[in-house]
Amino acid sequence: MRIIILGTSWPYRGGLASFNERLAQQFMSEGNEVELFTFTLQYPSFIFPGKTQYSDDPQPKDLKITRSLSSVNPFSWSKTAQQIAQLRPDLLVIKFWQPMMAPCLGAVARKVKKLTNNATKVVSILDNVIPHEHHFWDRFLIQYFIKNVDHFVAMSDSVKKDCERFSTKKQQVALCPHPLYDNFGELIPKPTAREKLGLDKDTLYYLFFGFIRDYKGLDLLMHAFADERLKQKNVRLLVAGEFYNNAEQYARLEEKLGLKGRILWHTHFIPNEDVKYYFSACDLVVQPYKSATQSGVTQVAYHFNKPMLVTNVGGLAEIVPNQKVGYVTRVMPKDIADALLDFCEKGDVECFQSGILEEKKKYTWSNMTQTICNLQLI
Repeated sequence: MRIIILGTSWPYRGGLASFNERLAQQFMSEGNEVELFTFTLQYPSFIFPGKTQYSDDPQPKDLKITRSLSSVNPFSWSKTAQQIAQLRPDLLVIKFWQPMMAPCLGAVARKVKKLTNNATKVVSILDNVIPHEHHFWDRFLIQYFIKNVDHFVAMSDSVKKDCERFSTKKQQVALCPHPLYDNFGELIPKPTAREKLGLDKDTLYYLFFGFIRDYKGLDLLMHAFADERLKQKNVRLLVAGEFYNNAEQYARLEEKLGLKGRILWHTHFIPNEDVKYYFSACDLVVQPYKSATQSGVTQVAYHFNKPMLVTNVGGLAEIVPNQKVGYVTRVMPKDIADALLDFCEKGDVECFQSGILEEKKKYTWSNMTQTICNLQLI
């Protein structure tokens, strides 16, 4: 089968690019012909919250990547659709993550279907439907994108329900959990990882990983970590990821809560080759999100066999069974602190490890490709 994947990939960085590239590799391993189409311009620089959108890594040698799409240039939408249609793909897979991208991605899907006389099936993998940060125009953009797609894959039940609010009866919405991010290397010995990162060998480390945005709840975690019971323990919070909002608010909060010296700030973009050090070095991965659908961080933690603490929002509790692979808490600092303390004092790491090894079997890339291919046949 000939497959085109449209969305973020090299030379862009981050979880979206990693997902699309790993998906392409899985399709190729199953004997398909795959090409990725990505952006010449993804976000205009004046609205991008980070330092750079681009990766320092060389282009993956095994992937064919064409840069042709500008999110803000309609002429490129038509050009990209024509390029894709000329390849006569059986399947066009589009990763959708926010309404801002609906016009360009929806326009390409619409024109490809028209140019191929609907011979190309369009399937979208949904990170989100309703965004974490709302705008009044979101609904109109979402409706436009969804009407131009044949079928969908949601990675959590909450996203599936959101999609079904917009889709028609003819459009199928399949559920397939986010696969493991297994492209960041293998688990390495904890002492080796800690030496690499300059961490103490005997301290317990909680890891907050990924881009720092308001909805991810780092402020809640800091309030929880200021709990007097935790101050008596040899524990540290390791924050690893680039600020996508105002860093000063966290500096002020750190000062106010008396957390100086108890938080390690590695607030730069973590390149792919360094991810394994952070997850190998930590003891517990903490995701105190205020809102969520699913999270790629969870699937990195599964890959490295790390127990997790998540809040009971979106689809997180679906994939982190409470007391089996970690903790599910309410979105409250006291509840988060209680779980952090429990792990520190009596966390059954061996029990969590057993649960993780069992649970992670669900999250294979072959499950994702099979789900997509089943939709292609409808």
